[in-house]
Amino acid sequence: MGKITFFEEKKFQGACYNCSSDCADLHTYFSRCSSIRVESGAWVIYEKPNYKGFQYVLSPGEYADNQQWMAFSDSVKSCRAIKNVYGNAWKLRLYERPDFGGQMVECCDDCPSAYDTYKVREAYSCVVTDGAWVFYDLPNYRGHQYCVERGEYRQHGDWGAASPGVASFRRITEF
Repeated sequence: MGKITFFEEKKFQGACYNCSSDCADLHTYFSRCSSIRVESGAWVIYEKPNYKGFQYVLSPGEYADNQQWMAFSDSVKSCRAIKNVYGNAWKLRLYERPDFGGQMVECCDDCPSAYDTYKVREAYSCVVTDGAWVFYDLPNYRGHQYCVERGEYRQHGDWGAASPGVASFRRITEF
């Protein structure tokens, strides 16, 4: 598995908590998170307990303040290691309707603009056959993030999105 360390203050200061496994509720370990060090593995951190709320995907590295992981606040209440990053193949299918209906596009590479590349503005469902991916609701890998791993997602809510907008996406390649 991986290792991630949460710090209450910016620049790796203040109380810290080392984590090496999925944790559905981090609130007993720290009250806020202002910096993070990912020593190994790829991780998804969530603003709410039980893997809910805004998601942020982190690869190994140092994040001296929450702006570096594009956070909307200093709230980090759960985390999990991304498990499907160990390989060299990536493939997903996006569908224009729930339950894998309508037009489908198959993707194997990063895409900074789903509209420019595939003429797709929304994905109501998807199937990830290989690898792990991050969806963004804005072009050029900006906005809300949603991690999808190998499996079927019958509707956009299955990957945590409130709406079906997928404007860009990328493969998770660093672990």
